[in-house]
Amino acid sequence: MYEKKLPVNLDCGLHLFLQVVQGKWKINLLWAIHSGIKRPGELQRKIPNATRRVLDVQLGQLIEHGLINKVVFDQLPLKVEYELTGLGESLIPVIAVTAQWGEDHRNELEKIL
Repeated sequence: MYEKKLPVNLDCGLHLFLQVVQGKWKINLLWAIHSGIKRPGELQRKIPNATRRVLDVQLGQLIEHGLINKVVFDQLPLKVEYELTGLGESLIPVIAVTAQWGEDHRNELEKIL
């Protein structure tokens, strides 16, 4: 497993937040799971620009951080679903407010980006 060369600065809540959601697709994954998309194939179709490997890595990190659970059903063929934990659910309002900020400032930001 990869080990970071520089220690993680956890001195303030913002650093903790960024450490947990840092990753190109993590917020998209959390929102998709919140919206009812639970299966790996469905997540892949919802986020087609991400490779399956990257999604698997970031799903694993979200599990490691306690934001989602992986539910494996005892059946053949194998069935896997993801669900938000209480901690993951607590991030949904933050994501919604952040998305609204982007929409509120869309005209200004699109000119810059």
